[in-house]
Formats: sequence, structure tokens, C-alpha cells
Amino acid sequence: MLKNFFKMTGRQWRSSPSYSLINLGGLTAGLAITLLIGLWINDELSFDHNFTNHSRLARLMDTQPSGAGVSTGELLPPPLAAELRARDGRFFKHLALVFPNFPHVLATGEKKITASGEWAQPDWPEMLSLKMISGTRDALKDPSSALIDQSTAITLFGSPAASTQPAAPASPTHFDPSAAMGHIIRVDNSIEIKVAGIYEDLPANSSFTGTHILLSWDKAANEMSWMAGIETHWDAAGFWLFVELNNPADPTGPASPADVAAVNASIKNILKEHIKGSKDQLSLHPMDRWHLYSEFRDGNSVSGRIRIVRLFTIIGIFVLLLACINFMNLSTARSEHRAREVGIRKTLGSLRYQLVGQFLGESVLMTLLASIGAIAAATLSLPLFNRLAAKNIPIPWTHPAFWLAALGITLFTGLIAGSYPAIYLSKFNPARVLKGSFRTGPFAALSRKTLVVLQFTVSVSLIIGTIVIDRQIQYSKERPVGYTREGLLTVRMNTADIYAASYTALRDDLLRTGTVEDMAQSGNSITEMPPHLDDISWEGKDPASTPPITIVDITHDYGHTLGWKITAGRDFSRAWTTDSNSLVLNESAARLIGWQNPIGKTIRFWDMDHRIVGVVKDMVMGSPYQPVPPTFFNLGYHDVNYIAIRVKPSIPMSAALNKIAPVFKKYNPAAPFEFRFIADDYALKFAGEQQVAGLSTFFATLAVFISCLGLFGLVSYGTEQRTKEIGIRKVLGAKTSSIVTLLSVDFLKLILIALALAIPLSGWAMHQWLQSYSYRTPLSAWIFAVAAIATMLIALLTVSFQALRAALANPVRTLRSE
Repeated sequence: MLKNFFKMTGRQWRSSPSYSLINLGGLTAGLAITLLIGLWINDELSFDHNFTNHSRLARLMDTQPSGAGVSTGELLPPPLAAELRARDGRFFKHLALVFPNFPHVLATGEKKITASGEWAQPDWPEMLSLKMISGTRDALKDPSSALIDQSTAITLFGSPAASTQPAAPASPTHFDPSAAMGHIIRVDNSIEIKVAGIYEDLPANSSFTGTHILLSWDKAANEMSWMAGIETHWDAAGFWLFVELNNPADPTGPASPADVAAVNASIKNILKEHIKGSKDQLSLHPMDRWHLYSEFRDGNSVSGRIRIVRLFTIIGIFVLLLACINFMNLSTARSEHRAREVGIRKTLGSLRYQLVGQFLGESVLMTLLASIGAIAAATLSLPLFNRLAAKNIPIPWTHPAFWLAALGITLFTGLIAGSYPAIYLSKFNPARVLKGSFRTGPFAALSRKTLVVLQFTVSVSLIIGTIVIDRQIQYSKERPVGYTREGLLTVRMNTADIYAASYTALRDDLLRTGTVEDMAQSGNSITEMPPHLDDISWEGKDPASTPPITIVDITHDYGHTLGWKITAGRDFSRAWTTDSNSLVLNESAARLIGWQNPIGKTIRFWDMDHRIVGVVKDMVMGSPYQPVPPTFFNLGYHDVNYIAIRVKPSIPMSAALNKIAPVFKKYNPAAPFEFRFIADDYALKFAGEQQVAGLSTFFATLAVFISCLGLFGLVSYGTEQRTKEIGIRKVLGAKTSSIVTLLSVDFLKLILIALALAIPLSGWAMHQWLQSYSYRTPLSAWIFAVAAIATMLIALLTVSFQALRAALANPVRTLRSE
């Protein structure tokens, strides 16, 4: 019986190879896209799951309510750690303070590299369950020790070639970890530590990827001037605090929602007890929600990247549905060719369920072949897909779950695609079929038309969505940022003390190169938002309705270097000795305070009065999609870690860098000269949306291809059915253009119906999506017009190609064959 099944299936494929190939191609494309989307979704959902204890790890978050809204952040004061250990130790198995990742200069012998790392308390490596290649996780209990990852060990100790960056993650067969153990590394040209352990590089789908070195918190607390006494300062909110929750009933199991709720209730008001006038509330943010639920509303993580995961899940389902619709359409369209087979088999005693099984079997077999092609296509397109997604996703060939999922999707697709054709074909009346009176009714044609409309509704919606996403990115890129990015570069001062001691001389030498227009220092890069401060007062302030204020420490020449726009008052000036305690406000801060003329008035923070000397046009430092927050620019030379340099526009950048680098080398020979272009850093703010746009374009293109593939098959079948009619019309003098119009117009009507459905549906969906951006592009009519015209042109080309081929056929040969 099984042999007979394969024989009949093969005979059907051989009798209509073109339609079989179209069906196979559509299913292959649909399954390939589904496979790629599935791999991407799995990578997103498994983010941070490389950590053994991920389900019990959490970070503490600080929610600051005010009448104007609520802000939630992860920066906390160090004394909180000791307080939690003392009063809530029963809740926590481990707890660790961590100073956020930032670049360090690491030197050993003649080698110098820059590698990101963290100052962390001893429990942190154990909490991360680091996979140790050499040494142990408890190395940070010794303040003189550090842990480095494998790529850093290779760069510093595994190769004689110098490098300024850690090697790419690798597993070299000739690297001996013992070559690095016990060696001394000089960090930031200020302290020396020994290598006490080497751990495997953290994977790309991890919140801590790129953490190349872990340094002892106690070492920093004892020897770094900026850490002196900080563990007693409740107002020094600039550190991460991570916890691993206790689960006595199941030490290896996940933390339950009840456990999290109990901890939240216990820790909620701790900051209020230690900070006068504080309204802050503490809560846990579980690690399993960091990546997908990073956006907070009223102190709760409610959304984030999960929106994109849901979007691509829907796209994957729709694309697979398009492929199934193709199969249904072509199978039912050719029903007359199989009617006699059904009639004879029913006459010979075949039951309906046997016929259904035959047709479903053919569908599943076709899908199995398509799945083989889909895996091959996905493998070939994976490098392009990874570039678009900014990921490094492999195909998990050795994972049984992957093959089970692939088999499950294949069987599901085969059954869904073959269900309607199987039910439709198996119900034919054998008496009518064998008498030759069988004709497919209007319902069959209507169902095929409905499916075509559904296909193109989905495709057009994807096209419109892709255009809107791209427009939102371009709209935000064109947003005025309040300063000039071109020719501006920034240098992070890893060894800030060296530059602070010789700032004036360094600036003079840079200006003397003839390539630098100006130079200044600041507490953060222009593309980063520093922590905010809520302990600020001014005349007439309403504490119940005032959000926290962002404060940026800068030096005198900051405004001139960036090219900011003064709208009231003046810039900082060395000619004014009173500027030492002065402020420049951005327009958002000036509007918040509400004074008609703020120049000359004072604002109090850090137990000092600061006089306002100017107001500057809002500069986009944080998200380009959100409003610019109220910001104070404070003149100060102490807490500045970045140098901003403006290169003269008339000087080629390469020539300027060749002159700038030796100046930095002169003042800090122990550190490599490393810089970043502000334009590049600003462009990175659009990386997430550009990934979505790139993937959406990729999926929309393939969805349109699948839809057109099905349309091509239906047009081919339609022209085949009307061969005799076309021949007679040509003999009677019909023009080629009229025949092409005759064959095309019915299908183009279906496309118009799809457009009428897709435009309002996609318009509503994209309007809802744009609401998440405060600074957003309008939904212009031209977006829908472009999508409609493009779809009509693509459909017209698809239909016209086959119609023109039929119209140009020789009527003599056509009618002779009839």
C-alpha cells in the first residue's frame, strides 16, 4: 500500500512538474523564513540563559516617583549592599556590588590593550557561574587578584604580536592557560593585579558580553581615590547591585513570583529610611526579564524588546500561511485533473478517509522535501541574516530539540496546507465525474480568490510596515541635535588623574598641532545621559511635580567645541572668575523652572548655590526618539572623564589623527590612544530600529515573492484552461493587448481588494506602533500610495508575463491540439 502511495504521488508530480515546482518553491521559501525567524526568536528568548542561576538572579532597581511621572534606573548607592546583608540576608544566597562596565587600559611588558571590565565584589563570579578554564571563581576574595577572559589572556600572553583590543572569542589549541596565571597586569597605569583565573568568553546573547576583566571591589575601595569612603555615602548612586535569591525548598530551581514579591515588600522603602526627603522605592528586576522587558512604567517592567519578538512571531506565522495558501490554491485549481482519479477510486471501493489520507500524505511528502530545501536555503542565507540581525546565530545541528521542532513544523505545515485540498477533492461525486458532467463550482473559484486576497493583504501590510519603520528611523536621524557632530571625536580618560594634572598643557599642545579647532572635558560623552539628581531646589519649585534633573560637568570650552546654540545669556568664560559656580541650562530645564528670565538667578544642589549664566538650545544626548530631558551644564574640572576634540573642517581626518595621537602619547605613554567619532556613536542609537527595518525588509520581500509565486501558478493554470478561447479570439482578430487585459483584469481586481483591506489595517497597526515614540514620523498618504503602486506593478508583471505568453501563442497550433 505504501509503495502504491509513493507511485501515485510520483505520477502526479511528473504529470504537472511546473505546478509541483511552484508548490515546492513556495513551501521551501515559507519554511526557510520560519526557520530563520525561529532561530532568531530562540536566541532572544534564551538571552542570559548561559548563566546557570539565571532564573534566581536579579538586579535592584530604583523607582523615583514625582508628580510629572516616574523614572526607574539601576544605579544605586553602595551602602545599600551592607544594609541588605544585615536585615534581609535570609532572602539572598549571594549579593554583589558592581561598578558598571567601562574600558580599562591593561598593560603587561610591552603590550597595552583596552578592555572593558567591572569592579565587583567577591560573590559576582559565582553568581554568573563563570566557566573557568583555569583558577577558581572565588579569586576576587584576594584584593590583589583579578579574573580575565580567554580572549584577553590570548592577547596579553598567548601571542607575541601587540594589539590594542582583546582577541576575538576563540578556543586556540595551542594556548596554555597556565602561561597567564600569576602574571602581573597594570590597570589604568595606576594599580597592579595578578591573574588568578581565566574564564570562557561570555556569549553574544548575554547582558555582560564583552566583559573581559573582573577586578576586586576591595582593591578599588582601598586604593582608588574616587572610591574613598564611598561605601558609607547614601547619595553616591552610581553602582549596580545584583542578588541571587534563596530557594531553600529547591536550591537549583527558579525563584517564584511569590519570592520576588516578598523581597520587594521587604526592601521597598529602605532608601527612604536613609535619604532625607527621598521618595525612592526599590524593587527587583529578574534577569530573565532584562533583555525582553527593559522598559518600565510606574516602576514595573512592562515592555521592551518583547514587542519585536511578538512582531516577528506574527510575521513568521503569516509567511508560513502564505506558503500554505499557495499549496491550497494550486491544488484546488487543478481539481478537474484529478476528478476522474477520485471517481474511479470511489467506484472501486475507496472510502473518503482513504482519499483524505492520500491527499494529506502527498502534502506532507511535498512539505518534507520542501523542509530539506528550506534547511539548505536557511544555511546559505544565514550569514546575510546574521548581518541584518547583528547576531551570530548558528544552526544547532547537534540539538535534538532543533530536529524535533523542525519535524513538528513540517508535519503541521503539511497537514494545514493539505487539509482543504484533501477535504475538497475527496468529496467529488463519482457518478457525475465519470459521466463527464463534473465542473468545479463557483465556490471553488471564490475560495481561491479569497485566499489570493488574503495573501496580498498580508504582503501589502508587511510592505507598509517596512516603509513606516524606515521612515521613523530617517525622521529621527534628521532630527536637529543642537550641536555639530561632524569632525567631533571623544577620548575616554581611563587614567583621568594624568590628564587632570596636565589639562592646560595638553589642550595647548593639541591646539598647536594646527588641526584642532578646540578641546574640552566633560563628565560623560555627548551621546550618553549621565545619572540624574533629584536633590535640587530653586525659588518656587514644586517638589510634587518636578522630575529629576540631569547634570553634566563640563569645562570652559565645552560649548564652543560642540558648537551648541546659546539662546539666552552667555556661555562660560574664563574672563569671568565668578563662573566657577555657574550653570548653563538647556531649554527643557528653563521651561521646567518656569522663570521668564532665568539669567542671574540661582539654583541649589550639592549644598552650594549655582548662578545661571545662560540657556542653550536642547541637545539630543540620550534617545533620539524621546524628548530631551531637563539638563544643567555645570562648570567643573573634577569629575570629568571624557575629552571632546573638534577637528578643523579643512583638515583631513586621517592627517589630524596622525598629529593628535603623539600628543596623547606624550602625556600618557602607558595607554594606547583610542578615540570614538561622535557621529558613529550617535548612529549606534539607531542600531536596534535598523535591525528591525532590515529584517522586516527581508521578510516582506520574501512574502511578496511567495505571493507572486502563487499568483504566477494560478495565472498559468487560468491561461491553460482558456487555451481554446484565446485561440478562437485571435483567429477572429483580437489584439494581443486585449487578450492580455482579459487575462489580467480579474487578478488585478483581487489585488485592489487586498489593498483596500491592507491599507486601513496596516495604518492602524503602525499608528499604534508609533505611539511608543515621543518623536515620531507622521503617517503620510504617500507611504500607502507607494506600497499600493509597488504591489500593483509587481502583480501586473507577474500576471502579464504569463498572459502575454499565452496571447502570443500560435492559434493554429492551439486549435489543432484542441
